[in-house]
Amino acid sequence: MEENKKEMKSEINPADSEVKEQAEYTPFVQSDFLREKIKQKPVNKKKLLRRTIITAVMAVVFGIVACLTFLLLEPVINNWLYPEEEAQQVQFPEETVTEEMNPEDMLTEEAVEEENETVALEDEQIEELLSKVQFGVEEYRMLYDELAALAKDVGRSLVTVTGVTSDVDWFNNTYENEATTSGVIVANNGRAILILANADNLLDAESIVVTFCDQKQVEAEFVQGDATTGFAILSVPLLSVEEETMDVINIASLGSSNANNLLGSPIIALGSPLGSSNSVCYGVITSSGTLIDQADSAYKLITTDIYGSRNATGVIVNMNGMVIGIIDNSYNSEDRANLISAYGISELKRTIEKMSNEEARAYLGVHGTDVPAEAAAESDIPMGAYIKEIEMDSPAMIAGIQSGDVIIQFGDTTVTCYNELLDALHHAIPGEFVNVTIMRQGADSYREMTVEVNLGEQ
Repeated sequence: MEENKKEMKSEINPADSEVKEQAEYTPFVQSDFLREKIKQKPVNKKKLLRRTIITAVMAVVFGIVACLTFLLLEPVINNWLYPEEEAQQVQFPEETVTEEMNPEDMLTEEAVEEENETVALEDEQIEELLSKVQFGVEEYRMLYDELAALAKDVGRSLVTVTGVTSDVDWFNNTYENEATTSGVIVANNGRAILILANADNLLDAESIVVTFCDQKQVEAEFVQGDATTGFAILSVPLLSVEEETMDVINIASLGSSNANNLLGSPIIALGSPLGSSNSVCYGVITSSGTLIDQADSAYKLITTDIYGSRNATGVIVNMNGMVIGIIDNSYNSEDRANLISAYGISELKRTIEKMSNEEARAYLGVHGTDVPAEAAAESDIPMGAYIKEIEMDSPAMIAGIQSGDVIIQFGDTTVTCYNELLDALHHAIPGEFVNVTIMRQGADSYREMTVEVNLGEQ
């Protein structure tokens, strides 16, 4: 049996075996087993919405962080790539009271130069010489041509300041209000041009535009204002001013309003003395010694015979082209409401310096004056700053200073007049404590006492 089985196996053809294997794995046999049906995974709408919200929030956060980073780093990078020069301190030189030279003084100097040679003229000879002097229409024209040339030259330091404010009318239509005033270029601190202007029309302005003498317009920034005078300092970055404009404009030359011969001297009013920009008027000074009664100040009012606008702004200059006053008609009496008046420039210089350098100004809160030499001799009043009035709730009132006191010491500074007190206050720092020595009138005489004042800030 076993032999028969072996024979049968040996008789099987290998080719038949291969055919059998192929028959077992034909596609027809295995087709049902290999057919697959792919099902798509169901969408989880909640999960998708959650991922979408997270992505949107992350995008917003990334955008905010990117914006903040740019805003914080942009000035640093800009300064690193384009470094700006450090702003210089604005400081005006000390004034020396000068007198205008009279004709007889000029004659005396000429006589000295000519080795004291003198010429004696009889009255008849003088009259004969004067009779030969002629002053006709041509001379008048030449005179006003000289004044016009001087006004044009000074006008290079003047600007027109426009404050722009948006508003809405009854029909919800948006429109812009423009208020203009005249300003004067007072300094260049190496980084910006500094302009002094009346701030009444600029406090609520959304933007401030400065127009130079060549009609080029540049946006300006509000630096600092003074509540006492109503003036403010504006700055125009040098980088925003074209080179052609820089070649045309000038920094105003600030003169002195304390000259002895100021009364009756000829002046020119420039800016907006008639209420319109770039107007010019000629006249003379009618008074210069009137004090404006304001706290911690001794500003003097200069009046002229020039008839202008009640809202006039600008400057008045002398025949040397130097600014001696900043126009402000706020303190005119009713009978001379339209006559041009101005703050004396000498007393304003300290305020202009403080505002230009963005320095805080100390506040004491006193109205004072000098003690006249006659009163000091006759009534035995000590020399110092006589206090006429105290501002309500001011540092002076809180410290116990009263009307009628005479301040003779402010910190380390000896005070012999009111201006010396103001000068010491000008250098003081808001918030500091200062020992103030005063003389107070008693039953028989003045007695000395010291109070501690905590200075405020204007």
